[in-house]
Amino acid sequence: MKFSIFQSSRQGGRRYNQDRLAYSYSRDALLMVVADGMGGHFHGEIASQIAVQFLVENFQKLATPALKDPFRFLIDTINQAHAAIGDYVLAHGLSDHPRTTCVACVVQGDHAYWAHVGDTRLYFFHGGKLASRTRDHSLVQQLFEQGKITEDEMTTHPERNKVYSCLGGPIPPDIELSCKKLLHEGDTLLLCSDGLWGLLSTDEIVSILNTYPIATAVPELLDHAESRGGEGGDNLSAIGMHWGDEKSFTPRSISTAAMPLDTYTVQLDTFSVGRGTEGEQDVTEADIEHAIAEIQAAIRKYSK
Repeated sequence: MKFSIFQSSRQGGRRYNQDRLAYSYSRDALLMVVADGMGGHFHGEIASQIAVQFLVENFQKLATPALKDPFRFLIDTINQAHAAIGDYVLAHGLSDHPRTTCVACVVQGDHAYWAHVGDTRLYFFHGGKLASRTRDHSLVQQLFEQGKITEDEMTTHPERNKVYSCLGGPIPPDIELSCKKLLHEGDTLLLCSDGLWGLLSTDEIVSILNTYPIATAVPELLDHAESRGGEGGDNLSAIGMHWGDEKSFTPRSISTAAMPLDTYTVQLDTFSVGRGTEGEQDVTEADIEHAIAEIQAAIRKYSK
């Protein structure tokens, strides 16, 4: 496989960053995942961390060096992540379920396979144009499909944050799968939270992706969205992957041909919690260490 990849997450104007994202690859397969946590502080971060970390750890166990069935992997692992978050809720007797949206994509054998829950999106660009994107599991998506609002109005509608499917709630997630997509040289995949897509039009995203290498394009997208979001802006996160060789070689250009069969590369940030502004630091290092242990315990039960 030959590809270029870059990921980044920013706190925006919020006190905490509840987004989590990661990618991991073996010689013959690549996984990318973005999750946007929902719920009270700390619990939202834990829900998204469980989802992302569980997907990555299972990928590394099952991609040897490729997955037998990418769609089955996505369905099973996302459902198990949902159950792991539920176990965390039961263990702590929480009345308010921490939840997270999630989009995950596997690339192997020149094909992409993705699944999503909620309104965290994947965009697929072919020939420099949008070929497809995920359908949000949200009220505003339903209003758009009914012709009651325009696509531009989706980003400003007062009900835009209401999703009807997620991980971690009392209702099993509605996991939506893509079709198996053949990737051609120059195709681009973008996975992002609503903190990014809610502030940029598709045309703006296309323009930036077509102008810069992926390692520059992703920060540019985040810069534009963060600037527009201002002091009250949402968390924003994105992973961009350009398939094949880029016009100019960058440090993010990767060829997996020489990788040993039993090795993996992973980019996953260690669990941490944004501390807000000075005087609002209500989470200690001990809290974080305790959360890490609980996340591992929740994941361990479902790991194969």
